Amino acid sequence: MVFYILEFMRKHNFNAGPAILPASALQAASNAVLELDGIGMSILEVSHRSKEFEAILDEAKKLLREILSIPNDYHILFLQGGASTQFAMVPYNLLEDDKKAAYLETGHWAKKANEEAMMFGNVEIVASSADKNFTYVPKNYTIPKDAVYFHITSNNTIYGTQMHNFPQSPVPLAADMSSDFLSRRIDVPKFSLIYAGAQKNFGPAGVTLVIIKDSMLGKVKRKIPTMLNYKTHTENNSMYNTPPCFAIFAALHTLKWIKSTGGVSVIEKSNDEKAKRLYDEIDRNPLFKGTCVKEDRSKMNVTFVMQKPELEPEFLKTSEKAGMVGLKGHRSVGGFRASIYNALPIESVDALVGLMREFAVKHA
Repeated sequence: MVFYILEFMRKHNFNAGPAILPASALQAASNAVLELDGIGMSILEVSHRSKEFEAILDEAKKLLREILSIPNDYHILFLQGGASTQFAMVPYNLLEDDKKAAYLETGHWAKKANEEAMMFGNVEIVASSADKNFTYVPKNYTIPKDAVYFHITSNNTIYGTQMHNFPQSPVPLAADMSSDFLSRRIDVPKFSLIYAGAQKNFGPAGVTLVIIKDSMLGKVKRKIPTMLNYKTHTENNSMYNTPPCFAIFAALHTLKWIKSTGGVSVIEKSNDEKAKRLYDEIDRNPLFKGTCVKEDRSKMNVTFVMQKPELEPEFLKTSEKAGMVGLKGHRSVGGFRASIYNALPIESVDALVGLMREFAVKHA
């Protein structure tokens, strides 16, 4: 039996996360909540040990490996706890008490990651952009060769910066890619560990993706709690305990949508165009200005303020009346933040650009 979502007017969803999902993934998830593939049970009811769910998990891993060209010596894990749990799992599994890890501090979440790591060993902050409220990505830093790994955060969700080039690291490179995962092509072998909370470009909140090289397992002598040990999950195909079945199902259909569009390379071009249109308007419009240095601007989270701050409440109300949600900036930055993730159509960006132009004319 097939069920259909009722027709309704979709909002222009600029939320930073949980974020907009492809319509096809929403439709598949909606159908599966009522009945999964004609088996007489909902995806919410099916056993994670069943052949039906094992097929879902295997297909998701296969598609992800294909889309990102992930080599066979990397494990793909579907875990829980979000990127925040990974902040602890990474050093728990990789950093001995008498060893050192290196971290790049580019924002709120990068800072949270290095603070967690300090509980497990020595941490060297190789560079930080805190001096200018994280409005740029540090460059020309030196990665210590005696570090056991170097940790980066590829995209700064709150402050609106992004690493457009990744460092050539002399030590294993670990990356939190929560807010730009699957938004562009990446060279997976350049990294030893990648993790991402799903709720930006990959699916709904509830599942966390980890891609880890086989050689990164069993790196410390300490005893690690079972659920926090990567080996537990690699040895049990992400099913040591009950996985978030529904979130994984939705992630699978998000991957199917990415493949149907032509893959990450096509998605990347679309994201480039959306970002260009919005940043061009911010730079052209006399009422608005960006908050980050241009060379480090994020193509996922566009942060901007008004030249006349007193007009910001009115613009926010105007945007909400126009069906736009999620534009209020984080309290650390103020102003506005437009998150333009993969599934956001370019028409939503054009609608925002049009509104900015109308507002400028009104208040010229």
